[in-house]
Amino acid sequence: MSQTLQKPTKSWNRRKQARPGEILDAALEIFAEKGFAAARMEDIAARAGVTKGTIYLYFQSKEDVFKQLARQQVSSNLTLAAERAADFEGSARDFLATFLGGVAAMVVSKRHAVILPKIIIGESGNFPELASFWRTEVIDRAMAIMTGVLARGVKTGEIRGDLDLSLVARLCIAPVLLTIIWRSTFEHTDATPFDYQKFLSTHLEVLMNGLKP
Repeated sequence: MSQTLQKPTKSWNRRKQARPGEILDAALEIFAEKGFAAARMEDIAARAGVTKGTIYLYFQSKEDVFKQLARQQVSSNLTLAAERAADFEGSARDFLATFLGGVAAMVVSKRHAVILPKIIIGESGNFPELASFWRTEVIDRAMAIMTGVLARGVKTGEIRGDLDLSLVARLCIAPVLLTIIWRSTFEHTDATPFDYQKFLSTHLEVLMNGLKP
């Protein structure tokens, strides 16, 4: 007696398509709890409700899981920032205010904005491949955006032209790193909530005063 093979249902297909995202969400939670080195693929699988073998259908390794998380959560935001920088018609100060304000909001509301950079800062010495990946996918792209905005500010006379813009770009970003470190490491020691938005706006005020021609 022959059996009739049934086509997968639409709900099954939707479930299959959703699995990579579910695995990444689980990985983010495990990385937050255990760090990258101590996290195991078994832990991620258990949290995602799948078998370890299922993860390898979508990701080659734990490093690949991290890279895909970074591309999904951080690199995509940088792509959007680069597009906005290219089309932005306001001043350099206006763009930096928007950029830093967005960073502050993301650090406060999005776990990945803190967890992934914290892993790189704390564990990159043991995982140089991840450090190189983060440098290329995140740092270099952020620096390119900042340098381009600053160069436009020099052309319009908003920013003095006697400075090394690659160094100024690092100064723009440096408080973002402090914000991430503070949020992930010291926030629980604050007697009153730290105002990240005010901190970054104060940084912008001091920075732009120093950049005036």
